[in-house]
Amino acid sequence: MQEHADGAGSAPPPRERDDPQADFDAFYAATARRLVAVVYALTGNLADAEDAVHEAYARAWAKWPSVVAGGDPAAWVRVVAQRLAVSAWRKARNRLRAHRRHGAPDAAPELGPDHVALVGALQKLPKDQRRALVLFHLYDLPAETVARELGCTPGALRTRLTRARKALAEQLADTAPPPVAAGPRGGTRTAL
Repeated sequence: MQEHADGAGSAPPPRERDDPQADFDAFYAATARRLVAVVYALTGNLADAEDAVHEAYARAWAKWPSVVAGGDPAAWVRVVAQRLAVSAWRKARNRLRAHRRHGAPDAAPELGPDHVALVGALQKLPKDQRRALVLFHLYDLPAETVARELGCTPGALRTRLTRARKALAEQLADTAPPPVAAGPRGGTRTAL
């Protein structure tokens, strides 16, 4: 086996046979370990090195006849794996820079019982009513835009919204806790 200055080594090109799968398998068996070691030395991360090398071999297999025709498939795979590893490193570095520049993303607010009840009540509405409510009240779109998006007239939208609000109020009334009334001694009691 011929040794290169970068220490990766180069396997002799596989001999052209009638079985490209066997050629590729033999090439992989002869070169994969050393290539992972080289890319690991480049990246300092074994998982990233293995991912880059795996992808490079997958690309080599997809172009196997032209890779073999190039004369040095090991060099081809080594260059592709190194480029993939550097590209992954650059992406990670850019994510880190963006994180430092913009800070951590805001934490998503927890879903309280009111939110859960509202979503549950909305899911029980007919689709057209639910969409009308969400677009008009939650997205705060103008009535004309909502009517156009739903494919109805502004009058039909008003009717949908009225029915949807009524149905939603009934759904939410069913899920609301019972009202609290004052007891005989000034305490509270739950009304039944």
